[in-house]
Amino acid sequence: MEIARIGIVTISDRASRGQYEDKGGPAIYAWFTRVLTSPWQAVAKVIPDEQQQIEAVLRELSDEAGCSLIVTTGGTGPALRDVTPEATEAVCSKMMPGFGELMRNASLKYVPTAILSRQTAGVRGKSLIVNLPGKPSAIDDCLNAVFPAIPYCIDLIAGSYLEANPEQCKIFRPAHAMRK
Repeated sequence: MEIARIGIVTISDRASRGQYEDKGGPAIYAWFTRVLTSPWQAVAKVIPDEQQQIEAVLRELSDEAGCSLIVTTGGTGPALRDVTPEATEAVCSKMMPGFGELMRNASLKYVPTAILSRQTAGVRGKSLIVNLPGKPSAIDDCLNAVFPAIPYCIDLIAGSYLEANPEQCKIFRPAHAMRK
């Protein structure tokens, strides 16, 4: 069985300099470890809030590392250095605005400042790129909201086949798309 490669990118000036412990990347890794039942391998990176560097890493994970899913954490707010959505849009051929809409909606149940978040998602080749917030509890909320649609989206772009533990996350695939 094919091993899916999942890029996990923490975007933080302080974490990239070692001044702050990266909690976002490990939270994403823990979520996938808990939920996924298909074989997968993480390709993790910690980089600063620099648009050109973010773009380069997203291209590398998609084009060279062959990641079917790339999940970023951080850089989605309104601060001057928050440029993750811009970098994602610059490298994607198709934007998937429904992901950001659903993540903000899910987060609004917990904090009114969720409307400040600019999370988005897009497709680059056979990779789906999803921008998550930086706070670990918000990462869980957002992944729980959008992941049910992610495996089928990856199927549609000819990426790796992902399966999840239905007790953790019920993914949706139309009956005609199910593998036997």
